[in-house]
Amino acid sequence: MFEVSKLSKPKPGATRRRATVLAGIALAAAGLQAPAALAAAPDPVQRSVNGLVRDDGVPAALAAVTGRDGRSRDYTAGVGDLATGARVPRDGQVRIGSTTKAFTATVMLQLVGEGQVGLDRPVDSYLPGLLRGDGIDGRRITVRQLLQHTSGLPDYLDQGAVLADLRRYYEPRDLLDQALARKAEFAPGTAWNYSNTNYIVAGLIIEKVTGRPLGEEITERVIDRIGLRHTYVPAPGELTLRAPHPEGYLRETADGPWRDVTELDPSFGWAAGELVSTDSDINRFFSALLSGKLLAPAELAQMRTTVPADKLGAGTRYGLGVMSVPLSCGGVYWGHGGDIPGYHTRGGATDDGRAVSIAVTTLPDAATAHHVDTAVDTALCR
Repeated sequence: MFEVSKLSKPKPGATRRRATVLAGIALAAAGLQAPAALAAAPDPVQRSVNGLVRDDGVPAALAAVTGRDGRSRDYTAGVGDLATGARVPRDGQVRIGSTTKAFTATVMLQLVGEGQVGLDRPVDSYLPGLLRGDGIDGRRITVRQLLQHTSGLPDYLDQGAVLADLRRYYEPRDLLDQALARKAEFAPGTAWNYSNTNYIVAGLIIEKVTGRPLGEEITERVIDRIGLRHTYVPAPGELTLRAPHPEGYLRETADGPWRDVTELDPSFGWAAGELVSTDSDINRFFSALLSGKLLAPAELAQMRTTVPADKLGAGTRYGLGVMSVPLSCGGVYWGHGGDIPGYHTRGGATDDGRAVSIAVTTLPDAATAHHVDTAVDTALCR
């Protein structure tokens, strides 16, 4: 949800000094010596997560990798709690931000398969009169355009306001009203641009059609259906994480102190970004999605029908709540990353059964975000 490219980039020297301290704490807790133990790690995925701590200065990095044989392995590096020096919990819970969109899109496509929603029907078919504004007309915006970010709806997200009061509760209509006060970015269907507002509207359609809260639909139709034991939709007003987790951090300036932002109200993300999960559960979700355990073939094919989304990376294409990302070893993986104060997640799955999810415990600058993407590629191509 948050744009990592707009965050300040730490000075290289300061980053290395901070990273050395953090890595040293983690290794001391494990009874190892730094930095030799980090450098000697033979596993390429472990080297990648070590590098995110050592070279990029993130407090902690976590990863889960599933091979073609279905076997999984978890990785950690860094410090789980800067105040206590506690270890990073293996496969700890993190806030997954915009990865939530893949869950929301899955529910919507299930409703499409049930005949309750039409992908090419306008928003006004379900929420008449809801979308009206400067260049905004719900009679011209389809459900497909919401899920694919081709609606032209402006983004509601005000990063400064969110960071100023992380405990504020937002109703979905509060978020939508912020968007409708702005001008449309383009005419529906004429361009692509990522906007969280699309998924707020999608969530409202799901609630209108089903007559139930969005969280209940995601839980019943996705989380419980495939047994994601560590994934949940936070309850209204729920600020803390329920299971072992690394703390999430934010830095106001490149050389400023770390601010612990683990406890926050994720309602500003709602259908676009409020879920909590673990790396292994994210792998399980995308693997189940691609293998047809959540969607019928027709709806899965619609989800995987893409448009260019080079703003997210060269060669990246966006479908309905998922994106395809090219791999250096050939082919693509399917997934959806997430950014929310304190956490940055990236990863997905391939059609042949490989899956990887990597999380770091801060919103990184653009260079570090690229290193996370590279770590995902390394894990899937090793």
